Amino acid sequence: MVGRWHKLGKMGGLLLAILALPGWHGSPQAGEFPVADKVVVDKSSRKLHLLKGGVAFRTFEIALGIRPVGDKEHEGDFKTPEGSYLLDARNPDSEFFLAIHVSYPNRGDRAQASEKGLDPGGAIMIHGQPNDPTRSEAYYRTQDWTNGCIAVSNSDMIDIWLMTTENTAIEIRP
Repeated sequence: MVGRWHKLGKMGGLLLAILALPGWHGSPQAGEFPVADKVVVDKSSRKLHLLKGGVAFRTFEIALGIRPVGDKEHEGDFKTPEGSYLLDARNPDSEFFLAIHVSYPNRGDRAQASEKGLDPGGAIMIHGQPNDPTRSEAYYRTQDWTNGCIAVSNSDMIDIWLMTTENTAIEIRP
């Protein structure tokens, strides 16, 4: 990823730009955006759900790694990991439209890869579309195209960015 990582409190420039968009009236008020206490990714249905109190309040279409079936085992396998993690850092200056880091690999992922003499990889993100696309918009909308990340549309990425906080739990299911 290009750029530096920012913790949640340092996204002021992006938030100000969003609030300056046409149609936004007034200043943000607490509670205008619901905030998820958990994110659930269902790989088989290609859906990302934002939950509060165990109830989904928003659902988004996603794209996965180009080899979407099965759990990530090592760097370069093009699989999206499965398991429980945290959304632990944010990058507004990514090569993609916004990026939220998933805390993969965890201790278990590292141990499993180590047993096989492999590097578990890392840099798993929820992100928008490439800033410099090399394929058509239809491709990004209809194909699994990432190296193992979870991709959404840019407009959905804004919503996810605003409706999650640092250390939000994420569960990635097969």
